[in-house]
Amino acid sequence: MNRALTAIANRPIGPGHPCFVIAEAGVNHNGDMDMALRLIDIAADAGCDAVKFQTFITEKEVSPFAPKADYQIANTGADESQLEMLKGLELDEAAHRRLMEHCDRRGILFLSSPFDMDSVALLGRLELAAIKIPSGEITNIPYLQAIAALGRPIILSTGMSTLAEVGEALELLRRAGDPPVALLHCLSCYPADPTEVNLRAMDSMAHAYQVTVGYSDHTLGTSVAVAAVARGAAIIEKHITLDHDLPGPDHRASLEPDELQSMMTAIRVVERALGDGLKRVQPSEANTRDVARKSVCTSRVIAAGQTLRDDDLIMLRPGTGFPARDLPLLTGRRSRRDLPAGWPLTAEDLE
Repeated sequence: MNRALTAIANRPIGPGHPCFVIAEAGVNHNGDMDMALRLIDIAADAGCDAVKFQTFITEKEVSPFAPKADYQIANTGADESQLEMLKGLELDEAAHRRLMEHCDRRGILFLSSPFDMDSVALLGRLELAAIKIPSGEITNIPYLQAIAALGRPIILSTGMSTLAEVGEALELLRRAGDPPVALLHCLSCYPADPTEVNLRAMDSMAHAYQVTVGYSDHTLGTSVAVAAVARGAAIIEKHITLDHDLPGPDHRASLEPDELQSMMTAIRVVERALGDGLKRVQPSEANTRDVARKSVCTSRVIAAGQTLRDDDLIMLRPGTGFPARDLPLLTGRRSRRDLPAGWPLTAEDLE
């Protein structure tokens, strides 16, 4: 059994703790460092826990003959190859260090996903607090072994995979170093159709592998991500952008700054609403409970010494006297004093 990821950089993760939210900047910087820095600011301003980029050397990730995915063609056209599209989106080591320094200044964690072995080594040198494995690498055995050997916490996205493939990747990671692991359910389509999201797959992975689970969301808007938190996601990842209409493969399925802020607000509200699961009367309900519940009251004028019969009693608001459930215990008792009609009975009223 793999070790469950329970913390990143001393930030607790899992049941009983706030959802760990990753703003996926990815390649939405479009190769522009100023834009990348602004994406960090957007994530920090919204209160996200981490901002994540992508680390790759294009020629070591993509064959010159690799086609674009359908969503990439839809968002960027078919004139250039996948290699040509990605080449302008690389971040070198100096760029990584500059972004990390800005994250430190803004108080947000820097994360990245490596897409080739040299990039794995780079993130190892940078001593990131955790490594994010993208969905496409879940069957890449040498890659998984290299990342496990770093000994850092791992967040593994599971888009495009079966439960069995997830299990095989987990077993490989365990044998190659046994780092703590969290699994992110994911639908690898940009944008993703909510009808295919299948959030209950988080439950299946948690039950099967006993590790921390979360959700990487590519649907439009924020509803599905917030629903995942309500369903128990310990980690949420969501793409961010400065503008949906910018050129590039991922902007359309990303959140603009105001949308990201709305998602963060909703997530924190949902977390507070989840509570601890113990069914009890909350302090704010006390007054409403007294007003809305009913007491056993007199249905007519009752004389002192009169024995109460069923038709002498009625259930009326407020709920400050004998509760309605005590009706069977009150018939047959005698009144100590004259009582008006509609009087909520109390112990002092009865012999």
